[in-house]
Amino acid sequence: MRAIVFDQYKSTPVLKEVDRPAPGPGEVLLKVAGAGACHSDVAVYRDFDESFGPPQLRPSFVLGHESSGWVEELGPGVEGFTVGDAFLVYGPIGCGHCRACSRGQDTYCENAATMPYLAAGLGRDGGMAEYLAVPARNLVPLGQADPVAAAPLADAGLTPYHAIKKSLPVLAGGGRSALVIGLGGLGQVAVQILRALTGATVIATDQKPEALAQAEGYGAVTVPGGPDQAGAVRELTGGRGVDAVFDFVGVDPTLALAMSVVALQGRVTIVGIGNGSYAWNFYGVPYEVELTSTYWGTIEELHEVADLYRAGKVTPQVELFGLDDGLEAYRRLEAGELNGRAVVIPHGH
Repeated sequence: MRAIVFDQYKSTPVLKEVDRPAPGPGEVLLKVAGAGACHSDVAVYRDFDESFGPPQLRPSFVLGHESSGWVEELGPGVEGFTVGDAFLVYGPIGCGHCRACSRGQDTYCENAATMPYLAAGLGRDGGMAEYLAVPARNLVPLGQADPVAAAPLADAGLTPYHAIKKSLPVLAGGGRSALVIGLGGLGQVAVQILRALTGATVIATDQKPEALAQAEGYGAVTVPGGPDQAGAVRELTGGRGVDAVFDFVGVDPTLALAMSVVALQGRVTIVGIGNGSYAWNFYGVPYEVELTSTYWGTIEELHEVADLYRAGKVTPQVELFGLDDGLEAYRRLEAGELNGRAVVIPHGH
């Protein structure tokens, strides 16, 4: 079968022929419906090398850690699945028996250091291929919902959902506000999730006018990037500041913006892995402000994200690419030329 493979460090992935996987005990083989291209993939093949990055992500493996598909074949011991049914794939794969994995939070597996991979598409072959084998436990049913558009929900939906759910205590009540910094694939979904889960005023900011217009369509009040950005955000909150800030970029300027507009006893969550830094000062930040980070989410939360998708509350904006054009999808992702999430569809749509 054909697949997009991370073949060597500091190099563009390649489209090549690989063996079709066979589902092992407890696994299911999926005919891939869609696989989202993510900036984390770019970090793996552009930034990592032998001395930098998790050892589980050494080449080579098939990319694609946000995937969906139809059941093609059941491995030994697997029951309760019907061939042809559509599922979303929970990407993280932990040891399965530690405390974190027992609560469905494989992202924080206590034995991650001894695991040979981190997730399907991150160390283990992922969904940028015609077929994908995954543990049956990692499948989240989609019912009659379109699995192609659902593919990005496995990361671009789950990651903001987890971050927002952790911040719900500061968003409970009237008169609350949230700020989304960075309106790429995750940021646009975050606006929709905030609107679905809270009554907060959702403020969104980005440099791209088209991204701002899209967020406005989801019900956000937008602020363009520029020298008056922080002042405009504060003005929208009556000078009080924002209760919950979600930074989907994570570079120095966005961290500084987040900390400059957060309200007293507010919460700032860094979601984007931009590797930025912030110099904290006791007198420079309102009292009792929380500055935290999150990574991906739990399988239970992915079930909840799928519920929102089936209910029409969250709809990722996608640009579709055939497998032959998958490398172009990554090129456009790196160049910042995408308006939605790039989804590779190996079998057409």
